[in-house]
Parts: sequence; C-alpha cells; structure tokens
Amino acid sequence: MSKRDYYDVLGVARGASPEEIKKAYRQKAKELHPDRNSDNPNAEAQFKEANEAYEVLKDADKKAAYDRFGHAAFDGGMAGGPRAGGPHAGGDFASAFSDVFEDLFGDFMGGGGGRGGRQRSTRGSDLRYNIRITLEEAYAGFSREITVPTAIMCSSCSGSGSEGGSEPVTCPTCSGMGKVRAQQGFFTVERTCPTCSGVGQIVKNPCRSCGGAGREQKDRHLSIKVPPGVETGTRIRRSGEGEAGLRGGPAGDLYIFIEVAEHPIFKRDGVDLYCRVPVSMVTAALGGDVEVPCIDGGRSRVKVVEGAQSGRQMRLRGKGMPALRGNGTGDMYIELALETPVNLNSEQKDLLRKFEESLNKGNNPHASGFFDKVKSFFDDLKN
Repeated sequence: MSKRDYYDVLGVARGASPEEIKKAYRQKAKELHPDRNSDNPNAEAQFKEANEAYEVLKDADKKAAYDRFGHAAFDGGMAGGPRAGGPHAGGDFASAFSDVFEDLFGDFMGGGGGRGGRQRSTRGSDLRYNIRITLEEAYAGFSREITVPTAIMCSSCSGSGSEGGSEPVTCPTCSGMGKVRAQQGFFTVERTCPTCSGVGQIVKNPCRSCGGAGREQKDRHLSIKVPPGVETGTRIRRSGEGEAGLRGGPAGDLYIFIEVAEHPIFKRDGVDLYCRVPVSMVTAALGGDVEVPCIDGGRSRVKVVEGAQSGRQMRLRGKGMPALRGNGTGDMYIELALETPVNLNSEQKDLLRKFEESLNKGNNPHASGFFDKVKSFFDDLKN
C-alpha cells in the first residue's frame, strides 16, 4: 500500500513553517495517542504514521529531500539521499515523541533550549556571605572591606579553559548536545552527558593553571556599604560578584546576609527600642530627672513623675532606629526599674523602720521634719 503524503498526514500545506508543522504534530499526537483511543484499532498505526511524518518534516535536510524526491528519498535507492533504513535511521518514533515532550515540558524540567540548543558556557554559582554587626552599626550604617573566597576567571586562559588559546571541540559522546539519550521501552530517558558535564564541548589541551575549568580559586577583596536600619535577616545583593562562570559564562551574584548582635542595654522591635532605667526610691517617690543613654551615643534627660512605680513606661519620640525603606525613625521606650538599697548600716535601718511606722500610723512625716531625715538618708545612699 502506498504511503500517504507526509503533509497530508499532519494536515499542513507544503509551505508550512517549522512552527506550524510542530503545532500540527502536537495536535495529532494528542488526538491519535493509543492510550486515548483504546476503542480504535487503527489509532496506533495512525499515531506511528504521524510520528514518521514529523520525523522527516522537522528536519531541514530530510524535509528538503522529501520535497524533491518524495518517499523515494528514504527507500535506499537515491544516491546522495539519506541513508537507507527509512526516516527513522538514527532515530525512532519514540525519539520524535520525546522531542515534542521536551518542547512541551522542557521549560519546567530545565531544558530551556530544545535539541542542540545547549549553551557552551555556564553561569557561575551565587555566593553567600554572613556578616555580624553591632546595633550601633545597624543604626548608623557603615562601609567595610570584606574578603570573599571565590572562583574567578582564569587569568592565563581568559576563561576559555584551553592552553595557548586553542578552541574547545565538540564533545564526541553527545555530539555537542550536552545530553545523551537512552531508550527504556516506549520512552526515551535523557541524561546530562557524562563526558562534557552538559557543556557540549571538551577541552583537548586544558589550561595548566585552571585544569580546563576556565576559573581559579582566589580571595576577592570587596568594599560593601550597609545602609542604616538593617536588621537580622536583611539581604544585600551584589550583582556579578559571585563565582565566575564556566567557559567564560556570566558570573553569579553575591548575597550578604546581616546578623545584628544582641545589645547589653537596648532591645529592638522593628524600628522601636526598649530599655530599662534604674531609679532610686527617693526619685520615684518625689519625682525628678534621670539620664538615659541613646543609641546614637548621646544621652537624654527624662522627667520622672512623683509616685512613679516600677515598670512604668515612658516614650522618647524619634530616638529609635531609622526605617530601612522610606523615611522616619522609631521611638525609644523607657521602663523604670526601682532600685532597693542594700548594705544598710544600723542607723539607716532604724530610719527606714521609723519611716514605715509613721506611714502605718497615718502620721504626716513632714510635720516633725522626719521626712527630711529620710531624704537625707537616701541622698547619702545615692552619693
């Protein structure tokens, strides 16, 4: 029985573009797949016929031969035509199906370039650098020199990996594809070429300095600028400062991860700061002023109201951390912590006991001048 015209099989015109041929084959493959046509005994034969047609029409050389000689170009009798064995010599219908499978799902599986589209160079890996800073540095921002061990472009071969400027050659195992195929039943399994590691080329005369890798290990000295307001987990990206690519490929990126150390005085919550300030019993009872440290290195005076209790909070506006993105500064919250006097002598203890008794009896300490003695006592403790 004579074979049908390949263009008729796929339902395309003779002047169809490669994209139109591929699209038509995809539709036919889905329509005629045996798994979806179990009730049609002719589906498998039609499916193979569509694969055979696509195997020829997808290849520019085979398509040109078919356009000129028809099916006779593949029957082994045409001198100078494709080798005998039909259009599947050097490939079978599973191979054709895997091409469409790759076109459909290659982007999700890392294919990206289709057959023969393997890039000869490989992008370098990204690097991570951890840096630990103080809260004061996070407040003000800073510049610093860092040393990053990384792979840089080989100075001897300029990243080519070849000695003396010789060019890499096509990998004989994968014929430059960067991948090899092995058929397992109906499907064709594709793996990275073990000879060239997916590059598609090999270096016959490797560079003595880098061993053919095109890069060498060295320490890089970089100047980094950390903006004010960073916090633990902040990531700074330096484009192109990662590892050099293979075979002259683009370099990766450097990611600097910030860790802010715990501060002995301040606790941080976003842009706000919190600190505990000790106050004497006299200051808490009578009121007064206390000095508190600030993250910028200065000091601020805070008024303590009469009768303040331990744990009372006060806010200093604009004394917190700067916002990393945008304008504005957080606040500082002060928590009073009353100090209890220790190491009292006998006279001081007696004064406290009398003071307590006068409170319990409801007497007014001011009337007898007793309170002045207690205040003098606390002043002695502070001094």
